[in-house]
Amino acid sequence: MDASPFALTDTQRQFQDTMRRFCEARIAPHAAEADRTAEFPWNSFEACREMQLPALGVPEAYGGAGADTVTQAIAVEEVARSCAATSVTLLISKLGMLPVMNWGSEELKRKYLPRVASGEAQASYCLSEADAGSDVAAMRCRAVKDGDHYVLTGSKYWITNAGISDTYTVFAKTDPEAGHRGISCFLVEADWGVQVAKHEDKLGLRGSPTGEIVLDEVRVPAANLVGPEGKGFTVAMHTLDRSRPTIGAQAVGIAQAAIDCAAGYMKERRAFGAPIAELQGLRFMLADMAIRTEAARALVYRACAMVDDDPAGELTLFGAMAKCFASDTAMSVTTDGVQLLGGYGYTRDFPAERFMRDAKITQIYEGTNQVQRVVIAKSLLG
Repeated sequence: MDASPFALTDTQRQFQDTMRRFCEARIAPHAAEADRTAEFPWNSFEACREMQLPALGVPEAYGGAGADTVTQAIAVEEVARSCAATSVTLLISKLGMLPVMNWGSEELKRKYLPRVASGEAQASYCLSEADAGSDVAAMRCRAVKDGDHYVLTGSKYWITNAGISDTYTVFAKTDPEAGHRGISCFLVEADWGVQVAKHEDKLGLRGSPTGEIVLDEVRVPAANLVGPEGKGFTVAMHTLDRSRPTIGAQAVGIAQAAIDCAAGYMKERRAFGAPIAELQGLRFMLADMAIRTEAARALVYRACAMVDDDPAGELTLFGAMAKCFASDTAMSVTTDGVQLLGGYGYTRDFPAERFMRDAKITQIYEGTNQVQRVVIAKSLLG
């Protein structure tokens, strides 16, 4: 970056303004419908394609824009401010392709990255299982070498974009006796036999499909092994370090939406002969919401800057801090946002309750906040 991680460049501010106008015009109008129907927001995704947003996180050499991670975070925050479910469509394809960008062969990069950058294809990240969420080493999905292929068998849970994605980045055991050292990473095309067993009926992010995928002896070319065999756990953790800060950006966007909604309501709603914005107790609530959100935003930007330049090797620590603090902030701020709208906040006539429902998952996925605190403490204590 040209400036401190706590200050945006002029170019980034201009991009932020452009994104704000774009999202208000093209994304926000579809948000409530995507939540109500629990259907993938194709209109919003196509608008993102027109803005070339899927290209932001892909290197220029493979058809992308090669944007720095802070700029990517700005995009995610602004989209999430209008529709958190749509922001996931950008986050998940980047997450699914990060292992390829950082660990994949040149052949894999040239084959898959340009299609994701153009928005022609989407990707999913398949790490969790029914009994292996935070405990990654407990996974049971198997990959058995068979000539110039691997045969994958097992199921993966909580898969974002299940049934939508064209590729699935799957982590499986190539050596069941080796614990986390026996995990390998594979890029699997959907039409090779990936089955969607079910979709979840979720509290929030309802426009972003989440489901269970099943692999029943799916044959994957050995060329689609991502990184060395047995290094899948390292690939997974390396990837999550680089994606968690942008989950923080999503959380900040949701929190900002709650602040905007509450402030607008407070100026319009009258009680005791004046707008409720004149009531000091409510003003203090709104001020505290803004303070926490701005602090979260600064921490997210700092962690995102480390994704691109981390000479001190502090990304694991700050990525966990950013994700944890921003998501806790989003949950707190959106809950206060509902409170400020009173009874109306509890109805679907206003979006405040959707913001609260959407915020909750940011405390859970890509590592629960309890896991983030374990990571933080481990970094501090050595």
